[in-house]
Amino acid sequence: MEIKSLEKELLGCSYPGRGIVIGMSDDNKYAVTAYFIMGRSENSRNRVFAVEGEGIRTEAYDPSKLEDPSLIIYAPVRVLDDKTIVTNGDQTDTIFDNMSKGQTFEESLREREFEPDAPNYTPRISGLMTVKEGKYDYAMSILKSHNGNPKQCNRYTFTYDAPQAGEGHYIHTYMGDGNPLPSYEGEPTWVKLSGDIDTFTKTVWENLNEDNKVSLFVRYIDIATGKYETRIINKHTN
Repeated sequence: MEIKSLEKELLGCSYPGRGIVIGMSDDNKYAVTAYFIMGRSENSRNRVFAVEGEGIRTEAYDPSKLEDPSLIIYAPVRVLDDKTIVTNGDQTDTIFDNMSKGQTFEESLREREFEPDAPNYTPRISGLMTVKEGKYDYAMSILKSHNGNPKQCNRYTFTYDAPQAGEGHYIHTYMGDGNPLPSYEGEPTWVKLSGDIDTFTKTVWENLNEDNKVSLFVRYIDIATGKYETRIINKHTN
Protein backbone atom coordinates (compact mmCIF):
# COMPACT_ATOMS: atom_id res chain seq x y z
CA MET A 1 0.00 0.00 0.00
CA GLU A 2 1.22 3.49 -0.87
CA ILE A 3 0.68 6.47 1.40
CA LYS A 4 -1.36 9.17 -0.35
CA SER A 5 -1.24 12.94 -0.43
CA LEU A 6 -4.22 14.27 1.51
CA GLU A 7 -4.27 17.35 -0.71
CA LYS A 8 -4.52 15.24 -3.85
CA GLU A 9 -7.22 13.04 -2.32
CA LEU A 10 -9.30 16.11 -1.50
CA LEU A 11 -8.69 17.77 -4.86
CA GLY A 12 -9.42 14.59 -6.76
CA CYS A 13 -13.02 14.26 -5.54
CA SER A 14 -15.47 17.06 -6.28
CA TYR A 15 -18.03 15.73 -3.82
CA PRO A 16 -16.69 13.53 -1.00
CA GLY A 17 -19.72 14.60 1.07
CA ARG A 18 -18.62 14.53 4.71
CA GLY A 19 -15.14 13.46 5.71
CA ILE A 20 -13.05 12.54 8.74
CA VAL A 21 -9.26 12.62 8.97
CA ILE A 22 -7.47 11.22 12.04
CA GLY A 23 -3.76 10.73 12.62
CA MET A 24 -0.51 11.99 14.16
CA SER A 25 1.19 15.33 13.59
CA ASP A 26 4.54 15.22 11.82
CA ASP A 27 6.36 16.33 15.01
CA ASN A 28 4.89 13.32 16.85
CA LYS A 29 3.33 15.55 19.54
CA TYR A 30 -0.32 15.90 18.59
CA ALA A 31 -3.30 13.68 17.91
CA VAL A 32 -4.89 15.27 14.84
CA THR A 33 -8.44 15.22 13.55
CA ALA A 34 -10.42 17.09 10.92
CA TYR A 35 -14.10 16.88 10.07
CA PHE A 36 -15.69 18.65 7.12
CA ILE A 37 -19.15 18.91 5.64
CA MET A 38 -20.17 19.71 2.07
CA GLY A 39 -23.53 20.30 0.45
CA ARG A 40 -25.30 20.35 -2.90
CA SER A 41 -28.77 21.48 -1.81
CA GLU A 42 -29.64 24.83 -0.24
CA ASN A 43 -30.65 23.02 2.95
CA SER A 44 -27.29 21.25 3.23
CA ARG A 45 -25.33 24.40 2.46
CA ASN A 46 -27.28 26.44 5.01
CA ARG A 47 -25.09 25.30 7.91
CA VAL A 48 -22.28 26.40 10.21
CA PHE A 49 -20.26 24.74 12.96
CA ALA A 50 -20.72 26.21 16.44
CA VAL A 51 -18.83 25.36 19.63
CA GLU A 52 -20.81 23.33 22.16
CA GLY A 53 -18.98 22.39 25.35
CA GLU A 54 -15.78 20.56 24.38
CA GLY A 55 -17.27 19.65 21.00
CA ILE A 56 -19.26 21.28 18.22
CA ARG A 57 -22.77 21.28 16.80
CA THR A 58 -24.13 22.08 13.35
CA GLU A 59 -26.58 24.97 13.19
CA ALA A 60 -28.63 26.61 10.44
CA TYR A 61 -26.89 29.74 9.20
CA ASP A 62 -30.27 31.19 8.24
CA PRO A 63 -32.95 29.53 10.42
CA SER A 64 -35.72 30.86 8.15
CA LYS A 65 -34.40 28.67 5.30
CA LEU A 66 -34.07 25.48 7.35
CA GLU A 67 -36.16 22.67 5.87
CA ASP A 68 -35.69 19.11 7.19
CA PRO A 69 -33.23 19.22 10.13
CA SER A 70 -33.22 15.45 10.78
CA LEU A 71 -29.96 14.57 9.02
CA ILE A 72 -28.16 17.91 9.00
CA ILE A 73 -28.43 19.20 12.58
CA TYR A 74 -26.37 17.16 15.02
CA ALA A 75 -23.25 17.20 17.21
CA PRO A 76 -20.32 15.95 15.10
CA VAL A 77 -17.81 16.14 17.97
CA ARG A 78 -18.17 15.23 21.67
CA VAL A 79 -15.60 14.46 24.35
CA LEU A 80 -15.97 11.66 26.90
CA ASP A 81 -13.14 11.78 29.44
CA ASP A 82 -9.98 10.96 27.43
CA LYS A 83 -11.92 10.05 24.29
CA THR A 84 -12.83 12.37 21.40
CA ILE A 85 -15.73 11.20 19.23
CA VAL A 86 -16.05 12.52 15.67
CA THR A 87 -18.90 11.47 13.36
CA ASN A 88 -21.06 12.60 10.47
CA GLY A 89 -24.40 12.30 12.28
CA ASP A 90 -26.31 11.87 15.49
CA GLN A 91 -24.54 8.57 16.11
CA THR A 92 -22.09 10.79 18.03
CA ASP A 93 -24.66 10.77 20.83
CA THR A 94 -25.18 7.01 20.53
CA ILE A 95 -21.46 6.37 20.90
CA PHE A 96 -21.16 8.84 23.78
CA ASP A 97 -24.14 7.41 25.68
CA ASN A 98 -23.25 3.74 25.15
CA MET A 99 -19.56 4.15 25.93
CA SER A 100 -20.59 6.00 29.09
CA LYS A 101 -22.32 2.74 30.07
CA GLY A 102 -19.25 0.60 29.39
CA GLN A 103 -19.79 -0.49 25.80
CA THR A 104 -16.99 -0.36 23.25
CA PHE A 105 -16.91 1.89 20.20
CA GLU A 106 -17.89 -1.00 17.93
CA GLU A 107 -20.62 -2.26 20.26
CA SER A 108 -22.08 1.24 20.52
CA LEU A 109 -22.65 1.37 16.77
CA ARG A 110 -24.43 -1.98 16.54
CA GLU A 111 -27.79 -0.27 17.03
CA ARG A 112 -27.19 2.19 14.16
CA GLU A 113 -26.97 1.82 10.39
CA PHE A 114 -26.63 3.99 7.28
CA GLU A 115 -28.81 7.07 6.92
CA PRO A 116 -32.43 6.61 5.70
CA ASP A 117 -32.01 9.00 2.77
CA ALA A 118 -33.02 6.80 -0.18
CA PRO A 119 -31.70 6.34 -2.82
CA ASN A 120 -28.29 7.41 -1.46
CA TYR A 121 -28.35 5.55 1.87
CA THR A 122 -25.48 7.73 3.01
CA PRO A 123 -22.90 5.84 5.08
CA ARG A 124 -22.43 6.75 8.72
CA ILE A 125 -18.73 7.37 9.33
CA SER A 126 -17.31 7.67 12.83
CA GLY A 127 -13.97 8.11 14.56
CA LEU A 128 -12.71 7.66 18.11
CA MET A 129 -9.45 9.13 19.44
CA THR A 130 -8.11 8.02 22.83
CA VAL A 131 -5.35 10.10 24.42
CA LYS A 132 -4.42 8.82 27.88
CA GLU A 133 -1.27 9.03 29.98
CA GLY A 134 0.89 10.06 27.04
CA LYS A 135 -0.42 7.32 24.77
CA TYR A 136 -2.64 7.63 21.70
CA ASP A 137 -4.64 5.32 19.48
CA TYR A 138 -7.66 5.73 17.24
CA ALA A 139 -10.40 3.85 15.47
CA MET A 140 -12.67 4.53 12.50
CA SER A 141 -15.98 2.99 11.44
CA ILE A 142 -18.28 2.98 8.45
CA LEU A 143 -21.84 1.63 8.33
CA LYS A 144 -23.07 1.34 4.75
CA SER A 145 -25.75 -0.32 2.69
CA HIS A 146 -24.83 -3.48 0.81
CA ASN A 147 -24.28 -2.10 -2.68
CA GLY A 148 -27.31 0.18 -2.32
CA ASN A 149 -29.54 -2.53 -0.84
CA PRO A 150 -31.25 -1.02 2.23
CA LYS A 151 -32.12 -4.46 3.61
CA GLN A 152 -28.49 -5.15 4.54
CA CYS A 153 -26.08 -3.00 6.54
CA ASN A 154 -22.35 -3.72 6.20
CA ARG A 155 -20.31 -2.73 9.26
CA TYR A 156 -16.57 -2.11 9.22
CA THR A 157 -14.32 -1.00 12.09
CA PHE A 158 -10.63 -0.16 11.71
CA THR A 159 -8.32 0.32 14.69
CA TYR A 160 -4.89 1.95 14.63
CA ASP A 161 -2.41 1.42 17.46
CA ALA A 162 0.81 3.42 17.83
CA PRO A 163 0.12 6.01 15.09
CA GLN A 164 3.23 7.14 13.24
CA ALA A 165 4.43 10.73 12.89
CA GLY A 166 2.99 12.53 9.87
CA GLU A 167 0.55 9.73 9.04
CA GLY A 168 -3.21 9.37 9.29
CA HIS A 169 -6.34 7.96 7.69
CA TYR A 170 -9.10 9.64 5.73
CA ILE A 171 -12.65 8.36 5.23
CA HIS A 172 -15.61 10.07 3.57
CA THR A 173 -19.18 9.32 2.63
CA TYR A 174 -19.13 9.40 -1.18
CA MET A 175 -16.74 8.44 -3.96
CA GLY A 176 -17.85 11.49 -5.94
CA ASP A 177 -20.93 13.17 -7.35
CA GLY A 178 -23.75 11.19 -8.90
CA ASN A 179 -27.39 10.18 -8.62
CA PRO A 180 -27.61 8.19 -6.47
CA LEU A 181 -24.42 9.24 -4.73
CA PRO A 182 -21.87 6.39 -4.77
CA SER A 183 -20.95 5.25 -1.24
CA TYR A 184 -17.36 5.20 -0.02
CA GLU A 185 -15.48 2.02 -0.89
CA GLY A 186 -12.62 0.20 0.83
CA GLU A 187 -10.72 0.88 4.02
CA PRO A 188 -9.79 4.41 5.15
CA THR A 189 -7.15 5.97 2.90
CA TRP A 190 -3.64 6.14 4.36
CA VAL A 191 -2.53 9.77 4.04
CA LYS A 192 0.33 12.10 4.89
CA LEU A 193 -0.26 14.80 7.52
CA SER A 194 1.98 17.84 7.93
CA GLY A 195 2.24 21.24 9.54
CA ASP A 196 0.96 22.93 12.66
CA ILE A 197 -2.76 23.35 13.27
CA ASP A 198 -3.09 26.51 11.19
CA THR A 199 -1.13 25.10 8.26
CA PHE A 200 -3.09 21.86 8.33
CA THR A 201 -6.44 23.67 8.56
CA LYS A 202 -5.54 25.84 5.57
CA THR A 203 -4.41 22.78 3.59
CA VAL A 204 -7.69 20.93 4.11
CA TRP A 205 -9.95 23.92 3.51
CA GLU A 206 -8.18 25.15 0.38
CA ASN A 207 -8.24 21.73 -1.25
CA LEU A 208 -11.96 21.08 -0.76
CA ASN A 209 -14.20 21.84 -3.73
CA GLU A 210 -14.99 25.56 -3.61
CA ASP A 211 -18.61 25.24 -4.70
CA ASN A 212 -19.56 22.44 -2.33
CA LYS A 213 -17.56 22.99 0.87
CA VAL A 214 -19.54 24.27 3.86
CA SER A 215 -17.64 23.95 7.17
CA LEU A 216 -14.43 22.53 8.63
CA PHE A 217 -13.40 21.55 12.18
CA VAL A 218 -9.79 20.77 13.12
CA ARG A 219 -8.39 19.77 16.51
CA TYR A 220 -4.83 19.12 17.69
CA ILE A 221 -4.60 17.31 21.06
CA ASP A 222 -1.30 17.44 22.93
CA ILE A 223 -0.57 13.78 23.66
CA ALA A 224 1.59 14.58 26.70
CA THR A 225 -0.95 16.84 28.46
CA GLY A 226 -4.34 16.17 26.84
CA LYS A 227 -4.81 19.90 26.17
CA TYR A 228 -6.16 20.81 22.75
CA GLU A 229 -6.47 23.58 20.20
CA THR A 230 -9.40 23.88 17.80
CA ARG A 231 -9.98 25.69 14.52
CA ILE A 232 -13.35 26.16 12.81
CA ILE A 233 -13.98 27.57 9.35
CA ASN A 234 -17.51 28.30 8.11
CA LYS A 235 -17.94 29.36 4.51
CA HIS A 236 -20.88 31.60 5.46
CA THR A 237 -18.92 33.55 8.07
CA ASN A 238 -15.37 33.62 6.70
